[in-house]
Amino acid sequence: MDIKEIQSLIKFVAKSGASEVKLEMEDIKITIRTGDQSSSPETTIVQQIPMAQATMAAAPQVPVVTPEATPAAPTAEASDDDSKYITIKSPIIGTFYRKPAPDKPNFVEVGKDIQQGDVLCVIEAMKLFNDIESEVSGKVVKILVDDSSPVEFDQPLFLVDPS
Repeated sequence: MDIKEIQSLIKFVAKSGASEVKLEMEDIKITIRTGDQSSSPETTIVQQIPMAQATMAAAPQVPVVTPEATPAAPTAEASDDDSKYITIKSPIIGTFYRKPAPDKPNFVEVGKDIQQGDVLCVIEAMKLFNDIESEVSGKVVKILVDDSSPVEFDQPLFLVDPS
């Protein structure tokens, strides 16, 4: 809701004779009070609801916190198991897709042998779809990211057994 719409609403409420009107939307809360007070015939209170901002601010932090927490647990528990694998990481920030189109099969599955240069996934960044190619040959041991989920720069995507 922009300022002109708010001003129009104030004028409408003042002409209607209503003493108070409250309007709540997803991201804004407006209360308009009119009265016979000589100092202030119209009182307008515009308040942004902080929950919408907190949700938007928390969303980017979730992918940042998860990658930091995820490597810490395997390092403590199974560092010997994962140390023999090569980690393929995201070269860019974007949305991770396991297949080229919704009606097509996945590029790779767990257990599939891959060669250097094979396309492993697609990462969408700013409406551009970037093929992510393997830099190593081996067998895909684990896929670390869910399909259609956001990824950060340098976030682990795949574990590959080079042997």
